[in-house]
Amino acid sequence: MSASNPVAKVEFVIGEAPPKRLDKAIARDVPEEATLSRSRLVKLLADGAIKVNGQVVTDQKGKVSEGDVVEITVEISSDVDVVAEDIPLDVIYEDDDLIVVNKPVGMVVHPAPGSPSGTLVNALMYHCGDSLSGVGGEKRPGIVHRIDKDTSGLLVAAKSDKAHQGLAKQFEKHTVERKYLALVYGAPDVMDPRLRGVKGVGFEGSSVMRITSYLGRHKTDRQRQAVSFDEGRHAITRARVLEYFGTPPQLALMECWLETGRTHQIRVHMSHAGHGLVGDQTYGGRRKLNHKALSDAARVAVAEFPRQALHAAVLGFVHPVTGEDMRFEAPLPEDMQHLIDTL
Repeated sequence: MSASNPVAKVEFVIGEAPPKRLDKAIARDVPEEATLSRSRLVKLLADGAIKVNGQVVTDQKGKVSEGDVVEITVEISSDVDVVAEDIPLDVIYEDDDLIVVNKPVGMVVHPAPGSPSGTLVNALMYHCGDSLSGVGGEKRPGIVHRIDKDTSGLLVAAKSDKAHQGLAKQFEKHTVERKYLALVYGAPDVMDPRLRGVKGVGFEGSSVMRITSYLGRHKTDRQRQAVSFDEGRHAITRARVLEYFGTPPQLALMECWLETGRTHQIRVHMSHAGHGLVGDQTYGGRRKLNHKALSDAARVAVAEFPRQALHAAVLGFVHPVTGEDMRFEAPLPEDMQHLIDTL
């Protein structure tokens, strides 16, 4: 590691039934907010940057047990090439330490090789300007969670190191309240025998569906996530129906909330349960809707909806500096609201 660049510590505990190999166990349980890929973790192991229970480990095939404490030292690059761009933002809340925005459909959160500009981070750099006290020694916003490009809704970013660390811990401990609104195919019902036969799907009471599995990269399509029951990252989604559409019901508006926050979690879990999201080209697909149950206009609107019908509607957390309970809500974006009105 370079002596000139700052470092960050990532600490977490190995969960139950870990994979036998150390590298696989760490890759499964490392907090998603740390954005550490499998290959990056392997390099960090080789560099002696990972400790288990206070001892440096370098053997990828080493053993690890449930409850072991892992500490990873990550160098923070000082090369921040993000350009500030004057892009309008829907700011819900802002103070000296953090900012909450309602991200529009089509905006990527963080610059990447395929999208170096036009991102939320580019917009935040411009909007916050000199009010950024910096994260990791640089004047840049601290991104502690993300939502997909074509998912709309609430997202919080840190403007200071203290806020960044405090928010990251809350996401790591799964104490942040995150609720989404999703329009799905079918009519989830506790009495549906098919649904009760799907592995990992259960019900809490008479209305809350609980989906539990591991999530990891698809074996053949690296752009997709896949449900697993023996490897990956532990994921829990809860959901309940707010409204049915059609007679008999063809679609449902669902409130989904996350106990964990994995990549594409709601989209993958709802698809696994047999209730893929409308407009989701990756996991949802299209379904033939009963022409007697819905109007022609409604069926056309569903078929032509261009993106996954998913909106991050509620975000709640404890302010990492003041200790105040914060909770924000964002109304449905125009395209989802129009679709529901048509239904």
